[in-house]
Amino acid sequence: MNPKELDSTTFSALLGAVSDVSLTIGGDGIVEEVSTGQDMMATLGCQAWLGKAWIDTVTVESKKKIQELLAADKAPTDLTWRHVNHPTPAGNEAAIQYITVQLKDNKRLAVGRNLERLAELQRRLVETQQSVERDYLRLRHIEARYRVLFESSPEAVIMVDAKSNRIVEANMGVQTLLKDASKRLVGRDFRDCFNTHSLGDVDTLLRTALATGRVEICTAKLAGIPSAVSVSAIVFRQEGGAQFLVRLSRQAAEDPVSENSNTAAVLSMAMASFPDGWVLTDHTGTVKSINEEGMALFGLTAASQVIGQPIERWFARGGVDWGVFTTSLKQQVPVRNFATELKTLSGMTLPVEVSAVPLAKPESLYAFFVRDMDRRMQSTNLSQPLPAPLAELSQLVGRRPMKDIVGETVDTIERICIEAALELTHNNRASAAEMLGLSRQSLYVKLRRFGILSENDTDAALS
Repeated sequence: MNPKELDSTTFSALLGAVSDVSLTIGGDGIVEEVSTGQDMMATLGCQAWLGKAWIDTVTVESKKKIQELLAADKAPTDLTWRHVNHPTPAGNEAAIQYITVQLKDNKRLAVGRNLERLAELQRRLVETQQSVERDYLRLRHIEARYRVLFESSPEAVIMVDAKSNRIVEANMGVQTLLKDASKRLVGRDFRDCFNTHSLGDVDTLLRTALATGRVEICTAKLAGIPSAVSVSAIVFRQEGGAQFLVRLSRQAAEDPVSENSNTAAVLSMAMASFPDGWVLTDHTGTVKSINEEGMALFGLTAASQVIGQPIERWFARGGVDWGVFTTSLKQQVPVRNFATELKTLSGMTLPVEVSAVPLAKPESLYAFFVRDMDRRMQSTNLSQPLPAPLAELSQLVGRRPMKDIVGETVDTIERICIEAALELTHNNRASAAEMLGLSRQSLYVKLRRFGILSENDTDAALS
């Protein structure tokens, strides 16, 4: 069909339906008709080109291409697409490819294809390629981490193909366990690694793991090694089919080490259910563990509320009490029945009695035993005889006025408290004063009054 035989309006409408845009250009280069085949072209303002010179609807760098398209008079087999940019009402540029066909009356038909879809596809292609490269790089990093973990694991790990029972991968732990690094394991039958008498157990293990999908464990003997090993297997699937992840580990022998482990487990259970509070800290006082009774004394609902925190923050006297404990514990001297107050999570104070012992193995740790004094006092029989100093004072009733007896009682109690504080703080008078709730000057006055401190020492301390 020769395009010159068609009416220009009909031909333009036909091409507008099958192309993105078609223009009928007069002999003077004026756009006489515009047909668009998609909504996107209509939004570019193509209808506004009517009555304008086609060369005025394009950007500066595209004007020369328009001149060439209008001047060309080639056969249909020699048509060449030219890339032209049109400014849009939004201030952007729209890329369109044109070819021109000569019509009757010295007119030309310009057929255009919108390149925005092609550009969008190119952008998507680039984004997809970048995403694939990122995923590939991430997979390489994951594989590298897996490889390092697989090879550096001290546990013997083997990957076995479930269909052929051939070893796919084996780490250095397997070579160490077999005591022969020269053996090439990859590609061998997995069952060749075991003693003949253990093959039945190994086959049963693999079949059960494949059927249940759970971790299955059995005991078997390796070829050439008299001691038994524990074999665990679990199945997973990938593109090549099902595979087994098999772990081999030596069984612990009945020796003193295992007995010690059992003893440690029993002691750990005993401490967890100990009727008094039990707290384990490192040498800096950071809490490592606490039992149920300890959490109840602290007013906690979970161990995580205290683990990792300094234990001194839970003492009413804070650093003073911690200083008393560390002075003795650093010298490997246990602290027994130290009276203090505990701050609970709710802000209340609780009178307690604390004992502490240092633990040297496997690292420097301190164990604190906390006892609720309110509960202890309630369980104490009030009819027990008075302490010796108070019993002696009670014998003075009737012999001396009550005022004198009370005065001597107060002095006796003050002296006992001061001596106890000095003993607990290893004669650290500043800590003793804070523990007793006295100022340093008041403590020195009482020390002098009770003859515990000489007059020269008092003057030197107060100066």
